[in-house]
Amino acid sequence: MSEIVPLTRLTVTRNSDITERLRQFVQDKEAFSPNTWRQLLSVMRICNQWSEDNQRTFLPMSAEDLRDYLSFLAESGRASSTVTSHAALISMLHRNAGLPVPNVSPLVFRTMKRINRVAVVSGERAGQAVPFRLTDLMALDKKWAGSDNLQVLRDMAFLHVAYATLLRISELSRLRVRDVMRAGDGRIILDVAWTKTIVQTGGLIKALSTHSTRRLEEWIEASGLSSQPDAWLFNAVHRSGRIIITEKPMSTRALEQIFKRAWRTAGKAGAIKANKNRYTGWSGHSARVGAAQDMADKGYPVARIMQEGTWKKPETLMRYIRHVDAHKGAMVEFMEQYAEPDIPG
Repeated sequence: MSEIVPLTRLTVTRNSDITERLRQFVQDKEAFSPNTWRQLLSVMRICNQWSEDNQRTFLPMSAEDLRDYLSFLAESGRASSTVTSHAALISMLHRNAGLPVPNVSPLVFRTMKRINRVAVVSGERAGQAVPFRLTDLMALDKKWAGSDNLQVLRDMAFLHVAYATLLRISELSRLRVRDVMRAGDGRIILDVAWTKTIVQTGGLIKALSTHSTRRLEEWIEASGLSSQPDAWLFNAVHRSGRIIITEKPMSTRALEQIFKRAWRTAGKAGAIKANKNRYTGWSGHSARVGAAQDMADKGYPVARIMQEGTWKKPETLMRYIRHVDAHKGAMVEFMEQYAEPDIPG
């Protein structure tokens, strides 16, 4: 618990049972994804500080205090999605501490409903990564084809794999050279150990097209990684032109720089209006969003797209493809088929 806030500093009801359950919770943190755990730590720090500043009890938290805390977040300018995330993580913390969950109170329910309604009416819209489409991938491929620059070869291979697999950026960073295998026809298949939504011993298999296979092969051969099966598949490249083998995979920030370089190379700088002060160019989620939109645009059913992107909830995917499917609705089809072609003025 010391990595969050020392237990002695938490604004909690002094109870040895709660303290022990919290210690057990921390011991089992591997049950959760690193990102979920980082978010929990952040929420605990913020909420605990608010509780101290306002003479409230952080754990257990009453429904009245949770209502006031969520209202504070909204009034401080936090997005409604952020407020929702705080509420969910506070609920998770109480459950794992064996405490009554304040979120079930009508007070909290009404507060969240009010926050979401006010946000929507005031014009708040969910942010979305700028899609990196197949046309973008092939345009970059054409520009970078024939380059002997190791960083360019790495970037091209990474973008091909990111688009072809729909993996999240953290999942791409964990790929190792030993995860590269061959199908019967010679194309590459990747053995993905686990994803955010699939954590099982069987893992997940992702296949690459012939063209993407070639780009990944070029990177592996030029970098000399073929003789290092335990190395990460994508590594930093030193300005001297050699790869840097490290114990830890490339950071999200370093991998997002690949998308930023691609954005500049494509000549798109300044072409996008900022969305929620973010998403002014391609980012870590862009290939995943773009691939989903391309598949939807070509008529692939939602179930198949969900399988490719390992989405568990259709509504998550629909946020990415809602604009693509906008003209495929039943009413649009009905009007196009049966409306009179000439409408009198």
